[in-house]
Amino acid sequence: MSRPTAMRRAGHLSANLSAKLRTEGPGGVARRVVRRLHQRLDGAALDFNLLPEDVADSTALVLRTPPFVPDGRPLRVGWLCTPPMAGSGGHTTMFRVARALVDAGHTCEVVLYDRHRGDTSASAAVIHSSWPWAETRVRSIDDGLGGLDVVVATGWETAHVLASRSEEVVHRAYFIQDYEPLFYPHGTDHALAADTYRFGFTNIALGGMVHRWLTMTGVPSAPVAWGRDTHTYSLSNRGHRSGVAFFARPDTPRRGYRLGVFALAEFHRRNPDQEIHVFGADVAGLGFPVTCHGRPTPAELNELYNSCAAGLALSFTNVSMVPDEMLAAGCLPVVNDSPDVRADFDNPHAEWALPTPTSLALALERAVTRSSPATAAAAAASVAGTSWGRTGSDVVRVIEDLAHGRSAAGPTVSAKALDGAGQEALDPSAR
Repeated sequence: MSRPTAMRRAGHLSANLSAKLRTEGPGGVARRVVRRLHQRLDGAALDFNLLPEDVADSTALVLRTPPFVPDGRPLRVGWLCTPPMAGSGGHTTMFRVARALVDAGHTCEVVLYDRHRGDTSASAAVIHSSWPWAETRVRSIDDGLGGLDVVVATGWETAHVLASRSEEVVHRAYFIQDYEPLFYPHGTDHALAADTYRFGFTNIALGGMVHRWLTMTGVPSAPVAWGRDTHTYSLSNRGHRSGVAFFARPDTPRRGYRLGVFALAEFHRRNPDQEIHVFGADVAGLGFPVTCHGRPTPAELNELYNSCAAGLALSFTNVSMVPDEMLAAGCLPVVNDSPDVRADFDNPHAEWALPTPTSLALALERAVTRSSPATAAAAAASVAGTSWGRTGSDVVRVIEDLAHGRSAAGPTVSAKALDGAGQEALDPSAR
């Protein structure tokens, strides 16, 4: 390349960079660089949470059948999960039902699977500090499953791991908190998530949405009750409220983060006097003022709910725990309307809206307008008295029945018996 040509190219690059700095700022340019590196270095491979040898296949799966545990002997139950972050909702629900087993006289252990070979002791420290009431031991999947009677997968990746360790002689269950194929576009992850329901485990479906989806796709499951934490989240502010709270999960597409930002921008344009509180993640550069709370503790979150008139909690698969928590504290939730959300949350005190920016913004405006001490008290009363107790007792029953040989749910399907037509019947996406 000649010197004049190189200089012209350098000049074009400099002008292009200057234009991007003006329009996007340093943060936007940095994001472009990171995205380009992510693409060139196949950073998406890091988001795939399974090692190749841990991918199971329902059509080739043969699991060894363990003996049933004699009645009267306490069970040793392993909960197979990925390393949790403090405050993880899915892990919190898992620990709640594990605690119910401990209260019923059984022993529980967390079995960690980390494809990146992280430090098990560091993850154990997070578990013991964040969920001390769970009273669970912690081990790595690399230490095997010896000594356990039942092992419970808690997500589609760990279901693959539990199936791929076919040499282990344990009873296998699958605690399903959401219909996880919906997390992904039709492709590899979607197909592998759907295949887990054909592994022959005893499926435990949390709530009506999961049970309905499994039933529609031909997969039997044992439904257990949806729960609410009305102990941590409760009404303390019986006076004036203002502002709105937004549950922000930028890295979780099913939580509708970008749509929520668009809706809040419109809400702020119409109601500039209302403070907007954001929690769940540290966010910046939204284009309108927000008060960012990061990842508050449950107690801090309850205080935030009690100060706010309304909240925005989006979910495009199973409903999150957030709308129930808001109601318990007298904060009126705005929720995107869908059959999946209404399956376990159909509360008349919530504002239901189409998932569009303007519809959600207007719903927030309505919720703020009708917020009062009376409506806050009525919202809290609508969920008062409910808990996770029924959920825990349901899970205890299913696991005890499985281990003792009296499981009504039984194995879900015989994986070896499935041919191509049978697989299409179980997974509509295969058509």
